[in-house]
Amino acid sequence: MKLKLLLILLITFSAQIISAQEGIISGTVNDGEFNDVLPFANILIKGTTKGTTSDFDGKYVLDVEPGTYTVTFSYLGYETKEISEVIVEPGAEQIIDITLNPLANALDEVVVTTTVSKNTEASVLNLQKNSVALLDGLSIQSIKKSGASDIASAIKSVPGVSVQGGKFVYVRGLGDRYTKSILNGVDVPGLDPDRNTLQLDIFPTNILDNIIVIKSATADQPADFTGGVVDIVTKDFPTRAEYSISTGLGYNSSMHFKDNYLNYDGSPTDALGFDNGQRDLAIPQNIETPLPVVDGNRSAALTRLLEPNLKALENQSGADFNIGFTAGNQYDLNEDGTKKIGYLASLTYKNSTDFYEDAVSGQVFRKQDQDKSVLELTDDRTQSGNIGVNNVLISGLAGISLKSLQSKYKLNVLHIQNGESGASYIRQDNFNVNSNTIFKDVLTYTQRSITNILLNGEHTNEDASWKVSWKVSPTFSKIYDKDLRTTPFRFEPETGNFTISPSESGDPSRIWRDLEEYNVASKLDLTRKHQLFGRDAKLKFGGAFTIKERDFVVNQFSTPIQSQAGNYSLNFEGNADLVLAPENIYDPETREGTYVRRDSNISDSFNSQITVGAGYVGDEFKLSDRFNAIVGVRFEKFDLRYSGENQDGEVFDNQTILDKADFFPSANFIYELNEEANKKIRASFSSTTARPSFKEASNAQIFDPVSSTFFIGNIDIQPTYINNYDIRFEAYGEGTNFFAISGFAKTFDDPIELTFIREARGQFIPLNLGDAKVFGAELEYRRNMGFIPGWENFNFNANISVIESQQTYSEDEEAARIDNLRTGETLDDTRQLQGQSPLLLNVGFDYSNNDNGWQGGIVYNVQGKTLEIVGNGDIPDVYTLPFHNLKMNLSKEFGKENSSKITLKFENIINDDIESVYQSFGAQDQIYSSRYPGQAISLGYSYQF
Repeated sequence: MKLKLLLILLITFSAQIISAQEGIISGTVNDGEFNDVLPFANILIKGTTKGTTSDFDGKYVLDVEPGTYTVTFSYLGYETKEISEVIVEPGAEQIIDITLNPLANALDEVVVTTTVSKNTEASVLNLQKNSVALLDGLSIQSIKKSGASDIASAIKSVPGVSVQGGKFVYVRGLGDRYTKSILNGVDVPGLDPDRNTLQLDIFPTNILDNIIVIKSATADQPADFTGGVVDIVTKDFPTRAEYSISTGLGYNSSMHFKDNYLNYDGSPTDALGFDNGQRDLAIPQNIETPLPVVDGNRSAALTRLLEPNLKALENQSGADFNIGFTAGNQYDLNEDGTKKIGYLASLTYKNSTDFYEDAVSGQVFRKQDQDKSVLELTDDRTQSGNIGVNNVLISGLAGISLKSLQSKYKLNVLHIQNGESGASYIRQDNFNVNSNTIFKDVLTYTQRSITNILLNGEHTNEDASWKVSWKVSPTFSKIYDKDLRTTPFRFEPETGNFTISPSESGDPSRIWRDLEEYNVASKLDLTRKHQLFGRDAKLKFGGAFTIKERDFVVNQFSTPIQSQAGNYSLNFEGNADLVLAPENIYDPETREGTYVRRDSNISDSFNSQITVGAGYVGDEFKLSDRFNAIVGVRFEKFDLRYSGENQDGEVFDNQTILDKADFFPSANFIYELNEEANKKIRASFSSTTARPSFKEASNAQIFDPVSSTFFIGNIDIQPTYINNYDIRFEAYGEGTNFFAISGFAKTFDDPIELTFIREARGQFIPLNLGDAKVFGAELEYRRNMGFIPGWENFNFNANISVIESQQTYSEDEEAARIDNLRTGETLDDTRQLQGQSPLLLNVGFDYSNNDNGWQGGIVYNVQGKTLEIVGNGDIPDVYTLPFHNLKMNLSKEFGKENSSKITLKFENIINDDIESVYQSFGAQDQIYSSRYPGQAISLGYSYQF
């Protein structure tokens, strides 16, 4: 019995070894006619009977013995391609992505023979080449070359793309409002619900198939984008079992292992990205806080419910750390492999620490009653101090897919958990009214969670003439600002005393903000191949429906001091932790001490609901053998309802704030300049829109305790309507060599811009200000350096976008600017569009050697001076200054089958600052915000099982 069992185990183990020695040939077969995948194509190992058929997504997998092969790809009515010199090594995967083009005469037989490409970046380039719409792409291979561990780090190399804050993508220099990111074709809210783009540093690169940046609209795309749509496409499942682990450490000389780093005692679960309830509001929502002179005992009891820790503490900061896991596999459900089931899962943990020493912010103005010959700006307020932030991010993605020849079903679940704890100690100097100096401790904590579910089905008939795709995707978001604590002390330089002065420093305050949002997006797309003008064409039509609802509740309290003698400082001595010390809480017997008071503003809490219903139709067809077109129109019905109150007590009860029904036409054309179709001209037109966010279309007043600024909602805000024009010349060389030059123009009706409120220098409001035009040019160049002997593994990449924007003034803005003109200053007819960068430059040089496993690259990118906040008469414009970022990476694959990889990365080698400044005619620039990010180095290791 034991011998029999031993033989069974030996046979099983031997079979696994033999199986492990096999290699894999895999890839995707694409349709060159319609720039789509080609299902049911035949793939055959020449000279053998071994073969397979491409599945619903055009994908195929062949398990073969190690050796050198010729692989044949064929499809009825299309050319046949033979790929020779396909070398398969033991346990390795050889990827061949192929495009088959239709024959001019279906009775002809054309065989194209070539050798296997060693760079599958060409697959995305081929998608770009054959697409009628204007797009740019990033393959998983180019991401690996860049050394990027997440999408945000990699996507900077796409022409016209910039990344803000290390996580949010902007296209063509336009702000977040005009860029949209989608996941697997579906709109997914991000960790910041007021942004149009999804945070991209949450996705590890090894779960990606590719990233596509669509720059010209088609009818099947949502209408609310202008710069571009960033579509993040994840793998359904890998071609074979894949299990990997990765980890990394990051060090920044300006931020890490600093003894004066600021934080505070939080909850035991902060390291897991959530608060365990320690920061929850202990005072019930419906409970009023009585004045101590009315009910001293109850007032004192409620005050004791507050967490007493208010002081920013000095501790040593740690380094950044991350770890991630991925797993995936597929299984055949029948003998011929036409039915497969597979899964893909990933889990990522990131813990990062930022520390900004001597962070500076300021407010300035131009005095209206002063001599107009005085050009210099007048200080209103400056803030400087140290800011410590710890950010924990956990993201998990799990998906399961079922494929047959004619159908695919996919279920994806994404969960993101984020906790951000901050502590600041800030000096605030006020120069205008109540000239004084304030020192304040600010403690913050924001907890965010998002859960997204995607259920997707795709179906086709036997001849693939019909294709149906449907998607349903609910998302649940929760964002809690938990116990934001501000404790200000007025400093008296004559005596060295610290006092709490309600009229000058304000009382200590506490804020709880709860935002809960759900979002259900659904989409149905139908595609029908047909004949138009005697040529093949593809009709696409469908609809979409999205509903979003947000509940936003604010609870705000202050802790004033009741004192018989009028001494508001008691014995605090500038120590914030003493404000709520037991001995300093209000005592009914002495009638002195700190007490809690509810200060919530009725306009801060609201409920809003957005519904968007859409229908579209578009047709892709040929006007001639070389002239392709896709034209269509999209209809969208947008409705925004609001419940809440304004400052005057006016009640909004599910009131319709916006009700828009619009048609959005689009047309894209592509003309092939030669028979090889490697030189092309594209042209496109589309109408799109940009809509206000929930926060913008509200009466809310949202306070930032660190910068002491307010965001003021605007219930009367209107959408922006944009017309987009594009033209582009492309030339495709051998391999991934590529050159393109583009021109584009955009006109904006009622653009939404963030501007200062006049005479309220710390408050911002979104307004529709005038109209705008944008003109731009893009240049992209990719070149393999193989024309120099010995440089075959080097590549040069460069792209530049130069953009001119012209924004007209509203009547109020023009009058305010004229009133505040300085001597010798004239007012131009237009100004720059807010958020529009005039320059984007990316230059990179990379090295990749598959034989020895070395990869590396150096990349420089910069964004031009950008109007950040629109001035308003006495308050000048604020501009974000260029940030020159030079980074470098180096990686080495090693071990059996190159299963191990070590990566070294350097960020901000130039050591530049992040600055925004006020700029005014003839005046020196004044700091609006300045932070020093420092130079960073990181070391990562990954292992693939």
